Amino acid sequence: MKIQYDVINFRKDRLVLIDQANAIIKEYQDQGFLLTLRQLYYQFVARDLIENTQRSYKRLGSVINDARMAGKISWEAIEDRTRNLQSLAHWDSPSQIVGACADQFRFDKWEDQDVRVEVWCEKEALIGVFSRICDELDVPYFACRGYVSQSEQWRAGRRFMHYHDRGQRPVVLHFGDHDPSGIDMTRDNLERLSIFAENDVEVRRLALNMDQVEEHQPPPNPAKITDARFRSYASKYGEESWELDALQPSMLVDLVRGAVENLRDQDLWDEAVSREEEARDRILAIANDMHDEEED
Repeated sequence: MKIQYDVINFRKDRLVLIDQANAIIKEYQDQGFLLTLRQLYYQFVARDLIENTQRSYKRLGSVINDARMAGKISWEAIEDRTRNLQSLAHWDSPSQIVGACADQFRFDKWEDQDVRVEVWCEKEALIGVFSRICDELDVPYFACRGYVSQSEQWRAGRRFMHYHDRGQRPVVLHFGDHDPSGIDMTRDNLERLSIFAENDVEVRRLALNMDQVEEHQPPPNPAKITDARFRSYASKYGEESWELDALQPSMLVDLVRGAVENLRDQDLWDEAVSREEEARDRILAIANDMHDEEED
């Protein structure tokens, strides 16, 4: 939705930047994704349209802001995944909420599986990418926001202990930046989860890994020399680092889907889905009966 709130005379170079932004935005929308400003910036850098500098990032943000105010870029094209209004749901009738319950009803389809899968992402700004595929696969997910707090690690450990008691193997699919701390976070998750779960826990780092960096060539950043882990990181990978945001969302989705489908027993999953659909049909029938009574 493009709405003009201001009249701005753009220089030619900024108009070119706006056209490039709209082309990238459309490409992502066609795949069903919305971009954050940070992701848009990395697409510009990856396509050699702008330099990978803080100055370039700020300039792009300024141009995008002006373009939206001038009605040249849709207000719905870029999202902020960290600042959102929360509110209670409301309904027009009792039958409406019962009908909504039919859509929301789910069995625990992992109950009969040998594994329990969770997706952990270092960056909150990417949770919108992971939420869609994780909801589709009925996999829990959360944004670690860097190193996971001790409280949340303990809660996860207790959760995994419960899975072990039921004969299930917990598996964490971890996504993080390829930088000194981002690499170390995978080790830290494994170490602390194993303590609190009082059992072995599997933590799989799905991205960002060096083979993916070499294949997809995301734009590099200088690794932070002030990071306490810089020396050991640099000795193995060099002095460049790469951010998870620079990967295409479709690639992150494919990584999650492939890992989850490889871990679960598809026959057991299909049986659980069938039971779930039958239960939803029964709830929907109740909602329809209630609606008929409300219409009388």
